[in-house]
Amino acid sequence: MTQQSSSPSTSRRSLLTAALAAPVAAVGVPLATAAPAAAVDPVDGCQTVVDWTDIVPAAGVTPDAGAPLQARVIRLAGTEFLQLRGLLTCNFTADSTLGTLPATIRPPKLTRGVVPRNNSQGINAVRVEANTAGALKVYGPQSSNPVTWIQLDPFSSVMR
Repeated sequence: MTQQSSSPSTSRRSLLTAALAAPVAAVGVPLATAAPAAAVDPVDGCQTVVDWTDIVPAAGVTPDAGAPLQARVIRLAGTEFLQLRGLLTCNFTADSTLGTLPATIRPPKLTRGVVPRNNSQGINAVRVEANTAGALKVYGPQSSNPVTWIQLDPFSSVMR
C-alpha cells in the first residue's frame, strides 16, 4: 500500500510562471523586453578586446584558404579569453611550433586548450599552448601517429 504525500506538489509550469513574473514585479518590465546591459556588446554577447588578427604560421604549416589562422581576445564577465580559429594542414610527427600570435596578443601566462586533429588510431585531439612570447605549440603528435590537420576553432582559454 502506498501512502500519498500530504504536502501540495508544485508543477514545473507554475514554477516557471513565477520565475518569469518575478522580474516584472521587481522592476515593472518583462524580462524578455528589458534593455541589454550597456557593458555587453549585443552582437557578440561580450566585449572584443582585440579583434580577429592573423596568426603567422610556422614553416610546414599550411592554413586553409577558407579558414585562415586567426586569434582574438574577448572579455566576458571581467575575464579575458584567448580564442583561436582556422584550419591547417601539416605533417607533425613530434611536439612542434604551430605559429606565432600577432604582436597585439601576448598571454600574461601559459594558456592551453584541446583541439581536434585527424583521427588516427583512435586519437582525435591534440593540446595547443600559447606562451608569453606568443608562440603556439602543439603537443601530442608522434612518428607512429602523425598529425596531418588541426582545427583551431574550439580553442578558448582564460588569459587573465
